[in-house]
Amino acid sequence: MDDEHVRDYTEPCPCCSEVNWGITDEGKFYCQSCHTVIERSKEVTSADTFTPSARISSVSRGIRGKRKVEQGRLWYLCEGFQFILTQQADAIKALGVCDQFKDKILCTLWHLYLHKSQQAYTNKPIQSKFKECYQLLGSGSESSTINELSSFSESENGSRSPDENSDIASESKVSSLSDFDDNTSLFSGSIDGSLYKSFRKGNQMYMSMPMTLAFCYLSLLWLRESMTLSELLKYVADGQIPYLNMNQFFPEEIKLYGMDLHIFYVQKIPTYNSVQQCMVRLAWFLGLPGFPQITEHCYFHPNILCIKYLMEANLPDEMHTWICRLAFKTGISNVASLTFNPTTKQAKPIYYEVKACALIIVMLKLLFQLDDVREWCLSEKAETYNMKTKDVQCFNFQKWYETMSQALEEAKQKEKEKIARKSWKLEKPFYYIPKQKYLILKKRRFVNNLEDQFAKLSGSEKVSPTPVTSSFQFVWNNERGRKPCFHGHTLNFLISKESKRYTFLDTNYWYTPSQICKQGSCQGHFYLDEERLPKSCLFVLSLFCFLLKVEMSTLYQEVSRIEQKLLQSKGKKKSSQRNPKAPTTCKSLDGGKE
Repeated sequence: MDDEHVRDYTEPCPCCSEVNWGITDEGKFYCQSCHTVIERSKEVTSADTFTPSARISSVSRGIRGKRKVEQGRLWYLCEGFQFILTQQADAIKALGVCDQFKDKILCTLWHLYLHKSQQAYTNKPIQSKFKECYQLLGSGSESSTINELSSFSESENGSRSPDENSDIASESKVSSLSDFDDNTSLFSGSIDGSLYKSFRKGNQMYMSMPMTLAFCYLSLLWLRESMTLSELLKYVADGQIPYLNMNQFFPEEIKLYGMDLHIFYVQKIPTYNSVQQCMVRLAWFLGLPGFPQITEHCYFHPNILCIKYLMEANLPDEMHTWICRLAFKTGISNVASLTFNPTTKQAKPIYYEVKACALIIVMLKLLFQLDDVREWCLSEKAETYNMKTKDVQCFNFQKWYETMSQALEEAKQKEKEKIARKSWKLEKPFYYIPKQKYLILKKRRFVNNLEDQFAKLSGSEKVSPTPVTSSFQFVWNNERGRKPCFHGHTLNFLISKESKRYTFLDTNYWYTPSQICKQGSCQGHFYLDEERLPKSCLFVLSLFCFLLKVEMSTLYQEVSRIEQKLLQSKGKKKSSQRNPKAPTTCKSLDGGKE
C-alpha cells in the first residue's frame, strides 16, 4: 500500500540524495536510507467524496502526538535525582542489603531533605518560584524576571552582603537572557535546570550527583549494613551501582538538554574524602540525631573490618588478636569514638575502614619495624625456623613482600587495561539542543553500521563482561591459589612469654618528627615525610591505599593519630610506674632516643 503513495514522488532526499521513500504511522514521508522525515504526507481520500478536513485532521493529530513525545513533560531537577536514588537503591538491595534500606531509611531521608530544602512537603515550595520565572521568560518579560530572581535570592540569602546579592542578581540576569535561548548550549529541558548554578551558589546543600552517594551511605551507616564507603565506591566503579552516564537511564518522558546534562552527565567518580564531607554536611542539614552505636558486633567496628583486610592483604590470622589489643589500648575501639553524631556543626566524618587498615600498619611496624633493615633480618630468622620444622610455617616478611608486590602490580595493570577497554560511547546519545538530535542520531547510526561491518570482517563478537559482586580485590586460597597464602603462618618467633604476659622481642619503634606534631590532623605531613620514609613502609601504605581507593595522605594521617595515642598510653604507664619525666622507648627515624 505504501508503494502506491510514494511511487509518483521522485524528489531526492535532501540529506542523502536517495530516492527511497516510505510512510510512517502518522502518514509522513521518510527516507528509508537515512530515516529523514519530511513535511510531505500521504493523501487521505475516500471512495465516495473528497473531504479536505479529514486529511488535515489526521495529519495534525500525528504531529501533536509526536511533539509530545519529543519534548517530554515538564519536570523538576528533584524528580530526576529521585529517579537516580531509586535506581541506586534497587542496585544496592540486589547486593544483599535488607529491604528497610530503600523503603524506610532512604525514602525518609529524601522526604526530609525535600522538606528542609523547601522543594516539597511545604506550603510554599521553591518550585513555584521557578515555575513563575520559567513562564515569565517564556513570555519574553526579562526585566520582571530579573527582579523576581534578585528578590528571591535576597530572601533565600538574607545573611549575604549587598555586593554578593548584586552578584547573584547579575548572574541571574545573564542566565535569564541566555539559558532559554535555543541557539545556546545552556538550554534546559527541566523547569529549574537553567537556574541551577545560580541557586547552588546561594545554597551549598542544593542537590548534586555526589550527594546521591552521600544519601546511600547515610542509610547504610544508619542500618549498620555490611558495606563501607570504600566498598560502595568500588561497586560504583564496577558499574554495579548506577552513577556514571545516568542520563541514558532516564525515561522517555524526561528530556535532558543543556544544563541538565551538565548536572546529570558525570564521567568521574567522587573521591572518598569528598563523599565523607558531603555526608557530614547533609546529616547536619537534615538535623539527624545521633546514629546507632557501633559495637563490637557491627561490621563498621575496626575489630571486624581488620579481619577483612587481613584476609585481603594476605597477612597471618594471628595478627587479629594483637590488633584488637592495640585498638583497645589506643581507644580506637571505644564505642563513643566510633558512633557518628551529627548534632553539632563541627561533627567530623569517621573513616572506619581507614582506621582498620591504619591499625594493621601500626601492628606491622610493632612487629617488623619496617625500617628497611629489621624486617629483612627477621625474614632470615623465619626462614631458618621454617627449614627446621615443616608443621607450622613462620611468617616470612620478605616472601610476603615479593608476593604482594607482584600481585599489586598485576592488579594495577588490570585496572589500566579495564579503563582502556571501557567504552565511553553512550548507548543513548545526548544532545544539548533539540535541533542537534537529527545530526547526532544520523552520526550514531553511521558509526554503528561501520562497527558492525568491521566486527563481521574481523570475526570478533561483542562479549558483555560478567559483573563481579565481591568486594574483595585479592582472593587467597591455599588449595586453589597459585601464589603462596600466609593466613595460617605463625608469629611465635617474634613474641616471648614472660610472667604469663606476652611481649614483643623488639620494643623499638620509630616515628618521624612530624608525627609527634600536636596538630595531628595536618595532611601536609605526609608530603614532608614521604622522601624519608622507608621503602617497605611506603609499600605497605600504597597497598592499603589501593585496597581502600583513598589518598596516601589520608591513611598516613590516621596512622599518625594512632601512633600518637600509642605513645601517650606508654607515657602514662611509665609516669605512673617510674618518673613522670622518663623518656619513652620509641626510637626516632634518625636513630636517636625521644
